[in-house]
Amino acid sequence: MDDTHAGAPRSKEFLASHGGPFYELQRRLKLLHDHALMSGRRAVLFIGIAWGGPFLLGLPQSLSIDTSGGLTYLTDVSVWARFVIAIGAFVLAEQQVEQRLQEELRHVLSAPVIAPSSFAGAADAVNDALRRRNSNVAEIVCLLIAIIAACVVLRHQYVTDKPSWAVMTAPAGNVVTLAGWWSIAVSIPLFWFLVTRGLWRHLVWSLLLRRLSWLELRLVATHPDGKGGIGFLADYPSAYVTSVFGVSCAVAATLAQNLLQETATLTNISILMVVWLVIILGLFAFPLSAFSRPLLELKKVSMARLSAQATQYHRMAERKLTGSNAVAASGTEPEDVTDPTKQYELTRKLSPMLLSHAALLPVSAAALLPFAILASTRVPFKEVLSLVKKLLLL
Repeated sequence: MDDTHAGAPRSKEFLASHGGPFYELQRRLKLLHDHALMSGRRAVLFIGIAWGGPFLLGLPQSLSIDTSGGLTYLTDVSVWARFVIAIGAFVLAEQQVEQRLQEELRHVLSAPVIAPSSFAGAADAVNDALRRRNSNVAEIVCLLIAIIAACVVLRHQYVTDKPSWAVMTAPAGNVVTLAGWWSIAVSIPLFWFLVTRGLWRHLVWSLLLRRLSWLELRLVATHPDGKGGIGFLADYPSAYVTSVFGVSCAVAATLAQNLLQETATLTNISILMVVWLVIILGLFAFPLSAFSRPLLELKKVSMARLSAQATQYHRMAERKLTGSNAVAASGTEPEDVTDPTKQYELTRKLSPMLLSHAALLPVSAAALLPFAILASTRVPFKEVLSLVKKLLLL
């Protein structure tokens, strides 16, 4: 089956990074085109807006690396992590994510995994996903969350007793600098908008996969991938390596400034790394776990049938060898049965879990690397390396 089959959904229409008000705004500003996301150019532009704005407004103090009078712009790790690495990673990852998800959907349709009787249901699922992707309400909510995050930062600036490039502290009241105002009005909202928008679009993909899992699927218990023929879906998380690294850098930098200044022990860092890794892997487990139900049912039914056939085959072999069956001898049983042993063993090894360690390894590494760098500045590197290895081997 291909996308042109009558009634089949067209995978080429599902472009995860297209659609929505923000995409349309960028298209009208000619920052991208329908057939070219221009990720590199937009990444440089957004980094320039988020990082360059406060830098220019803070000159010449922005060039200082003397922290005796407070945190300076160039020495603020969270600034580099959020406004350079994270924002750049989010934009650069768009093309890779879009291509991979489209390939996965095309594979589902061309394998063929979906039964012809479910073409209409699959088409409806894709159309619903496109409507969610293009939702104005969803992006407005993302924008509101970004504004709330900026307001929280602004409130913190007025109560903090630590001077920095963003705020000047004084007994009469703190004063937010021009660079600080730019970060609150532009940089922080842009960062949080890209984060929440990316999460929403992954949720759209997740709901699409879960919807497809409830359709009639043409799964094969003895498929060599050990996943019924849909093992390829387990590879999609690797498309998010860049964006996971970006958001992990931002989280690690924030923790470094706010939580680990005086409590940076290997135990505390280990707990944070485990929690963060569970959150990241949970995002990818959510859509893939929906296929456990059909895979478990496939294994249950196939094992029952093959077990029955194995009984018939070995009773037939027993009769041929000894002249009759030792127990419940009967002449009504079939005399020409194929040996199902190989199929039985393959079915027994069928895994109902689509999560692949090979596919999740680069994502896990991207999630842990920023925390490992942070930890190595506070505890021995050898201990950090040992911890990371143990987590990656789980």
